[in-house]
Amino acid sequence: RSIEVTIEGGGRRLIRVVDDGAGMDADDLALAVERHATSKLPGGDLTCIETLGFRGEALPSIGAVAHLTLTSRTAGAKTGVTLTVDAGNKGEVRPAPSARGTRIEVSDLFAATPARLKFLKSDRAETAAIGDILRRLAVAQPQIRMVLRSESGTSLVFPAEPETGSAAMLRRLSGVFGAEFGANSLALDMAREDFTLSGHIGLPSFHRGAASQIHFTVNGRPVRDRLLLGAVRGAYADTMSSDRHPVLALAIHCDPALVDVNVHPAKTEVRFRDPGLVRSLIVSAIHETLRQSGLRGSTTGTARTLDALRPTGLTAHSGISAYPASSLG
Repeated sequence: RSIEVTIEGGGRRLIRVVDDGAGMDADDLALAVERHATSKLPGGDLTCIETLGFRGEALPSIGAVAHLTLTSRTAGAKTGVTLTVDAGNKGEVRPAPSARGTRIEVSDLFAATPARLKFLKSDRAETAAIGDILRRLAVAQPQIRMVLRSESGTSLVFPAEPETGSAAMLRRLSGVFGAEFGANSLALDMAREDFTLSGHIGLPSFHRGAASQIHFTVNGRPVRDRLLLGAVRGAYADTMSSDRHPVLALAIHCDPALVDVNVHPAKTEVRFRDPGLVRSLIVSAIHETLRQSGLRGSTTGTARTLDALRPTGLTAHSGISAYPASSLG
């Protein structure tokens, strides 16, 4: 229910991730740092992946280029266990005091391969990238408390939402996007064939200069996929300038067999078995949600109002939609 991340030097000096999960015993801890060892595929079926990781590459890869320490304790254990991996050299599993859950510390990143340090950006840029990852995970898992701390203090805090449903999701999104998002968004919920789409979309007048606040999850996995981004651009094309971007968070749920998550090393892109159906669902759902809202304007003073987008003679209270008939699906 809680994940805390602490970084120093943009992650170069330290990355510490602490959770309160089930933890690992000594055997699992020793196996976790072996290449291609994973507990995420108990049946070995690569066509039915329901977890974020599954390749078993992350921990051994980090251990090969940094100083890695894992400490963990299961609920039934009297004490925890710890293991270190230093530049690929695996130590012994030893007893250690620990709260329930797992703590992973990565220090001196790329100390064993200093030539790779030049590919890192500034500490500020790396910290911003880590913050973006935490935001995307926070959108995907509103029931989990997430915290990011750096040497300058606590950067991000997303309290856990004890409830489920649209209202709880909107509270989490308001924490990620800003308090004004709640008053300038619409709930969306639509299903078609084997896919369901739900979430909240910003009004066309509530926009940003970059696409960084467009969030998608597929079966709980945060993704940045060109098909999905293209569908969003198409859905807002009639009501938003091409150089502006909406603010939204949408969740797609389907049978895991209908989507391939193993098409990108970072697993941020996906490939649907029927991409046309997914695109059509997104465009139709956004169009229909905006149409039902009556195209009300943003409550923020800095955003452009929808009246500026309407044809001459139409006002926000005219009762006539400003959408072309061809855009309503």
